[in-house]
Amino acid sequence: MFELKKFRKKSPWILHFNAGGCNGCDIEILACLAPKYDIERFGMINTGNPKQSDILLITGPVTKRTRERLVEVYNQMPEPKVVVCCGSCASTGGIFRGMYNIEGGVDQFIPVDVYVAGCACRPEQIIDGVVVALGILEEKTKEIEKTIKLANKPVVEEDGQVNRRNMPAELTYETTV
Repeated sequence: MFELKKFRKKSPWILHFNAGGCNGCDIEILACLAPKYDIERFGMINTGNPKQSDILLITGPVTKRTRERLVEVYNQMPEPKVVVCCGSCASTGGIFRGMYNIEGGVDQFIPVDVYVAGCACRPEQIIDGVVVALGILEEKTKEIEKTIKLANKPVVEEDGQVNRRNMPAELTYETTV
């Protein structure tokens, strides 16, 4: 059986979502795609489809108009998924905090795994945040694999992965809360 976990770590698909801000962090994210930083050489691809993405990269404070769309995009992403907040606006509301149309930071609506500080955060910081997110994505993948038990047999791990070679036809699934 293919070990998709290995390939997922080497080529994460990133979905960029602007919740409503000044576009300063968006420009820095685009700088990451430019030839100077070129994150695509590490296998990271910026995609526009939430159903194919592993990492949600959010910029800007959450506004009243983007709140529902943000939650909808997050729910459309497959498990395991990681959320990265770029900039102080996405983390706390930033300089827009207290305005009539600002709801606050992203963590009030969806769980956040990595915070990248700054206004606007530098491309090096964004790349470091995505690298930390890759480690979290790998841990979440391991947790999901451990919840699948072979029928009446203990889970056998080899090199940190669940061994499924002699898998019986029936699987039992455990849900962890």
